[in-house]
Amino acid sequence: MRHWLMKSEPHDVSIDDLAATPDAAITWTGVRNYQARNFMRDQMAIGDLALFYHSGCANIGVVGIVEIVSNAYPDPTQFIPGGYYFDPKATQETPRWVSVDIRFVSKGTYVPLSALRADPDLAELRILAKGSRLSITPVERADFALVRRMLAG
Repeated sequence: MRHWLMKSEPHDVSIDDLAATPDAAITWTGVRNYQARNFMRDQMAIGDLALFYHSGCANIGVVGIVEIVSNAYPDPTQFIPGGYYFDPKATQETPRWVSVDIRFVSKGTYVPLSALRADPDLAELRILAKGSRLSITPVERADFALVRRMLAG
């Protein structure tokens, strides 16, 4: 099992949106970075867990945990002409972008970015690297366990 950090702007998908339908899976769409796409396509697997991270809001930080519940498949939003994530170079035969389905596991005590930065044991967490903007990054097992304890309060 691998561990991940997945960033979402709460106005798109929030931990509360996921918690409202705990038995339902949601399609993770809109990833348009090749490295993040490759993580999803080549490394993510059913049963992997991810730290759910709110970005682009007043309270940036980790807010919960989700589970990967599907293998990667073509992101349907790349094929919608006029859509925000439309990619004119993508075709049904040669899709460029992928999605995975995720499901709510738990919501925790909000762990702000400042708390992640302040913990020396998390110094290698990729989200803390200068210039890190990826929406999906791998997380080492020990780092995942530490942040999960922080979420538990």
